[in-house]
Amino acid sequence: MIKNVVETLLIDGIPLILAITLHEAAHAYAAKRLGDFTAFYLGRVSLNPIKHIDPVGTLLIPIVLKLIGSPILFGYAKPVPVNFLALNHPKRDMIWVALAGPASNWIQAVLWTLLLSILLATANTQDLLISMAKAGIYWNVILAVLNLFPLPPFDGGRILVGLLPMEQARFVSKIEPFGFFILLGLALSGLLSDIWMEPLIKLSLEVLELFMFQ
Repeated sequence: MIKNVVETLLIDGIPLILAITLHEAAHAYAAKRLGDFTAFYLGRVSLNPIKHIDPVGTLLIPIVLKLIGSPILFGYAKPVPVNFLALNHPKRDMIWVALAGPASNWIQAVLWTLLLSILLATANTQDLLISMAKAGIYWNVILAVLNLFPLPPFDGGRILVGLLPMEQARFVSKIEPFGFFILLGLALSGLLSDIWMEPLIKLSLEVLELFMFQ
């Protein structure tokens, strides 16, 4: 049991911490570049995981869910505070700030895929490293796909608000306080997996296969 926990921490913990840290740092960096220094002043434009991870949401919940074999895997970090009114062009720049997080996960997924290709082509490669690369692909795809769900306060919801005309954008924004509970209900009912997660994860993995060079 202890060995399984240690292996899970190594295989899943490192890629998951990187995935979440870079995701949140990307949001903070994009906001700073586009005029909002709120996250920057709070030290969130940082690659230091301690600045971003939530001990329960980032580590405990996803690792426990994986150990017990739960079909629903999720986690969260400390949200990056963004004052959208401080952005140079609030409605437009909201889209870029929101996209920065999932984009960082896509870049990481590609890098983990390239690493996996190298490892599989190398003789006597440690299984632990191969498992870690696969976990890196898995967690980054999960985070990217989940965060792009078009429901506030998730990144996809903020992108939707930025794209919609003002009247419709205000209506969608009002959903934000209930967004997490709506998503949880969709997850527990299986609808989230059926209509969003599984199709997009499958598509994502098919695209990533293009980066495998063997």
